[in-house]
Amino acid sequence: MSDVDHDQLYRIAESQAGYFTSSQARDAGMDLSTLSHHARPGGQYERVRRGLYRLRRFPSSPVEHVVAAWLPLRSAEAVVSHASALELYELSDVIPDVVHVSVPRAKRGQRSRAGVRIHTQGEPLALRDVRTVAGVAVTSPERAIIDSLHDGEQPEQVELAIRQALARGLTTRRRLHQSAGRSKRVRELLDAATKQVDA
Repeated sequence: MSDVDHDQLYRIAESQAGYFTSSQARDAGMDLSTLSHHARPGGQYERVRRGLYRLRRFPSSPVEHVVAAWLPLRSAEAVVSHASALELYELSDVIPDVVHVSVPRAKRGQRSRAGVRIHTQGEPLALRDVRTVAGVAVTSPERAIIDSLHDGEQPEQVELAIRQALARGLTTRRRLHQSAGRSKRVRELLDAATKQVDA
């Protein structure tokens, strides 16, 4: 077995709010028995659940619950979406009860997990629809807004997200309208929210 690259593992965890998976530890040259040794009480790592670990002394983060929910699904091409994506972008006052992630329909066999709501996408997400925020793959602001509205998020929260996304330059009216598709309801809400920005 090659030597363990502790620096590599730390860099990976650092970019993921202090979390890493057992497969990422293996990629850094660590076998499972060594990982278990370091995850004992008082060790460098703490075991969060099967296959998921955290650097014990890493500072906490307000988004670490999102990272911890997304990481085990990363290999299934999962992206944080809907209201959880709005949370990562800080575009909404709502903190969802669950972490929303979207996976391609081909990967829908993922087991449900406590605190995670899995949405399936009929078509794979285009590159323009995915960003990286806090080390996490997340849908674009436009997609997060539209998905949240379709999912039944409170209209006033979606309007707030639209206004903030426009004000902060995270999106444009054109991109929002392109993402809205043919939904009359979505277009009406977009028009109402953008008028408030202009007022």
